[in-house]
Amino acid sequence: MIMRILVGLASLAALPVQPTLADDGHGHGPAPVAATGPALPRFAASSELFELVGVIDGKQLTLYLDRFDDNSPIKGAKVELELGGAQVALKEHTDGEFEATLAQELKPGLTPLTATVVAGNDTDLLAADIEVHADAHAARAQVRSGKEYLGWAAGAVAVMAALAWLGRRVVPGRRAGGAA
Repeated sequence: MIMRILVGLASLAALPVQPTLADDGHGHGPAPVAATGPALPRFAASSELFELVGVIDGKQLTLYLDRFDDNSPIKGAKVELELGGAQVALKEHTDGEFEATLAQELKPGLTPLTATVVAGNDTDLLAADIEVHADAHAARAQVRSGKEYLGWAAGAVAVMAALAWLGRRVVPGRRAGGAA
């Protein structure tokens, strides 16, 4: 009897637990989606002609260039980018979307950016500052992988095995064909 209780408790301890979430109105709709990681550093610069938005993910930089008045991507634009005093080579991915790989990740703090945009007869200079927070670098290192959870599962199996072994030692087993 004690053996069954120990095995039952060990089995319950190994079950995954998922928290129940409710919104402010205690609704029964789908649970809100939690953020899975830190927000990526972003910047925006605009003028009367153009709007430039950028996202930095480690050493990857993605730029989106649109017309300011109607938010349409600009076809065939040329963009020269200077980031923190260094020229950055851009590749046009699609109309109005550019990508670059930085030589190194940006350091925490403000980094100045200037972009010269030439689109047809229109030319403009856009400027912005990119702010990278120190906690963004630390949070990136804390992202958990499935391997960590596999370790927890292996530990739970080991605890169950130990409890089962202990239960066999503490509670004498019945012998087949023996008198009670």
